[in-house]
Amino acid sequence: MDFHKYPKEYDVIVIGAGHAGCEASLAPARMGLETLTLTVNLDHVAFMPCNPSLGGPGKSHIVREIDALGGEMARNMDKTMIQIRMLNTSKGPAVHGLRGQSDKAAYHRRMKQVLEQQDKLDLKQEIAEEIVVENGQVRGVITKTGIFFAGKKVILTTGTFLKGRIIIGEAEFNAGPNQQYPANKLSGSLKKLGINLRRFKTGTPPRVSKRSLDFSKMEPQPGETGLSFSFDSEPLSEEQVMCYLTYTTEETHSIIRDNKMRTPLFSGVIEGVGPRYCPSIEDKVVRFPDKNRHQLFIEPEGLNTDEYYISGLSTSLPHDVQIEMARTIPGLENVEIMRPGYAIEYDCVDPEELKLDLELKKIKGLYTAGQINGSSGYEEAAGQGLIAGINAALSLQDREAVILKRSQAYIGVLIDDLVTKGTPEPYRVMTSRAEYRLLLRQDNADQRLTPLGKEIGLVSEERYQKYKNKLTAIKNIISYLRDPENKVNPTAEVREKLTDLSSGNLSKPVSLEKLLRRPEISYADLKFFTDGLPEATADVIEQIEIQVKYKGYIDRQQAQVDQFRKMEEKKIPVEIDYDKLENLRLEAREKLAKIRPLSIGQASRISGVSPADISALMIYLEQYRRNQGGNTSGN
Repeated sequence: MDFHKYPKEYDVIVIGAGHAGCEASLAPARMGLETLTLTVNLDHVAFMPCNPSLGGPGKSHIVREIDALGGEMARNMDKTMIQIRMLNTSKGPAVHGLRGQSDKAAYHRRMKQVLEQQDKLDLKQEIAEEIVVENGQVRGVITKTGIFFAGKKVILTTGTFLKGRIIIGEAEFNAGPNQQYPANKLSGSLKKLGINLRRFKTGTPPRVSKRSLDFSKMEPQPGETGLSFSFDSEPLSEEQVMCYLTYTTEETHSIIRDNKMRTPLFSGVIEGVGPRYCPSIEDKVVRFPDKNRHQLFIEPEGLNTDEYYISGLSTSLPHDVQIEMARTIPGLENVEIMRPGYAIEYDCVDPEELKLDLELKKIKGLYTAGQINGSSGYEEAAGQGLIAGINAALSLQDREAVILKRSQAYIGVLIDDLVTKGTPEPYRVMTSRAEYRLLLRQDNADQRLTPLGKEIGLVSEERYQKYKNKLTAIKNIISYLRDPENKVNPTAEVREKLTDLSSGNLSKPVSLEKLLRRPEISYADLKFFTDGLPEATADVIEQIEIQVKYKGYIDRQQAQVDQFRKMEEKKIPVEIDYDKLENLRLEAREKLAKIRPLSIGQASRISGVSPADISALMIYLEQYRRNQGGNTSGN
């Protein structure tokens, strides 16, 4: 097809305007680079095709890390949120997780407006069909309408649109999420460029009419006050919507089993690999036959719609079976389905073809982020989009790429897992994937990443000063708690108060810090034991209590990080020819040559590379260093 060159040339072109695409677009534009965002439909910018919510353990950590780096997701959520809660409060702070319910339509509208009003960012409705590459360097994009957009960097954030196929029972048709127009030709363009594609699948539950629900048979799940996702937002204080909890029944499971062969998952219609940690209801019933019920959350799609979402009931069963099945659930006996649940298959890139900065190894200037990299979830997508956008911009500015360490951020764990280990199924972040999760808490994401966001150019001076004021307050108050002048003596009055607080006895003078280490003692309780306890905001008090109460654990994990850092600092020269390392096993040579790790630490995490291979590699690198006169920087 003939094409016509668009009159304006861009620094960065982003294909897709989902959660990855929005962050990938805003970052370079805010860093001063001319950016273009192409999307299939402007009415679906930042669209939430699955649950209109963000957060949960691990996922909320990523949202807060995006915020600390200067991204938009947390702010957009806070502006459109209709309920928020903190999960896992009975456990330690490392696994606490904010979970917020958004007004789906409002989330889209506000994010679209943010993109539209961003300087140096053009937002256009176009379907990208071909990536133009010359001599291994990306040059731009050709669209379905025959326009060639020239760009120095291209970021693919196509989500589940690449050759998307929706499946509902025996019915199947080519479409993106929510029956949008799919991106069919772009997959062929990527294959022509030698990029290895895989086939994954995900799914979504039915949407049902509020008028057909009986909430009296469900358990109310109210929101909480004083919480927000962004470090820069005021907590949600308005009246919050109610969500509800109900369960499947044995009758539900019986209907699913009776219709097993009409289920695409078991009939062979679905070819793609689905997410193990977010299975469909039919998969759960088959995999856990002894479980007599499964938990379901009934959640509103927004303030101005009657549509409710059944979280936990993801399915690709035939439409008639979905109706029959849903009506066996307490509170849904007369339910009317407005949109049936569906499965969607799509093409994605093998993430082992990426570098840690999310640039493809084979094509200079071409980056990928989000579900195209084999991940699942809005939060994982946005985190990758932000890093891809930052790194595309930094490369054009001749600055060093941002590669977050596993000890630095959940986004670092996510990208390192994808790139270094690959993924046989849609990847979902979880707190158990992080070795140093006590240090990577959602509450301290600003302390871990705000200075980096400022250095990159995405955190304003005003916000950075607010962050520094918070650090100063924490430091000053901890110094006050440690000051010997403020020690607590074991008077009768003190011992009586401790008894009232169920905190045991006190036999000798102690510092306020040591007293606060007791699990039963809060910062507010210290007012009884001292006249000069400094006033502090809730976020400062939270940090003080965590840093004091968990100090021993935090110090121990920090020592582990210091050891980890030594392995990460052992760089591997990029020019190493692994085929010549005969002391390595063949599998290790093949894997190392494919991944091309930047350090010994990264190499040790590659599946198929054993400790013995690492030892042999370290011996080789020492010999290499001597031959090169001591230089092993490699990068």
